[in-house]
Amino acid sequence: MMVVFDTNHIRELVEEGLLGRRLLARINEGQADVFTCIVVTEESIRGWFALLNREKPGHDQLDAYLELKRSIETLTHFDILGFDREAADEFVKLRKLLPRVGTMDLKIAAICIAHDATLLTRNLVDFVQVPGLRVENWLE
Repeated sequence: MMVVFDTNHIRELVEEGLLGRRLLARINEGQADVFTCIVVTEESIRGWFALLNREKPGHDQLDAYLELKRSIETLTHFDILGFDREAADEFVKLRKLLPRVGTMDLKIAAICIAHDATLLTRNLVDFVQVPGLRVENWLE
């Protein structure tokens, strides 16, 4: 089974809290081939860049830089699936079908569908609307 982490699952791994430790244990059970995707990587890094830009340069940025570093280190533990032509074609179809679902979510869904992978996410409300997409929440 191939699974792809959404941003919220990656965030739990970065925070290293109880949910992150449980998720890591499940990964280590080896029941799935675990990936993330370039769109999740983009979302994660954009979030930390936004925080860095809001903070005064210098000491006020220490925590944000630490979290950015931890996020990058976490992301690099997994193979990152790209947004290729097949995913882009799937995205175009999904955009027409689901105009109210967020662009980034549809790109993530498209990548998962193109790779026949299950998406691991807390955001089941939006993603269950996507036809052909398998979703699970490993943080429950």
